[in-house]
Amino acid sequence: MKQNPQRKVQKTNKDFIPKEELINNIKDNMTEAEISMEFAGEEELEHLQEKNERRKHEIQKLKNEPLS
Repeated sequence: MKQNPQRKVQKTNKDFIPKEELINNIKDNMTEAEISMEFAGEEELEHLQEKNERRKHEIQKLKNEPLS
């Protein structure tokens, strides 16, 4: 049985998140992590710092990505 291609497109459109919203979500997560760093032990602090570094790179990739 073949799937209806329109059904897939509709799902994709429903799941679409604008790039600006993605960037804002990542920035919010970074802020939350920075707050958590104030209370984190050494190992958790290192983990959060690494995550925020990856988040910075992800933001940069999103900003450099052409609009589709």
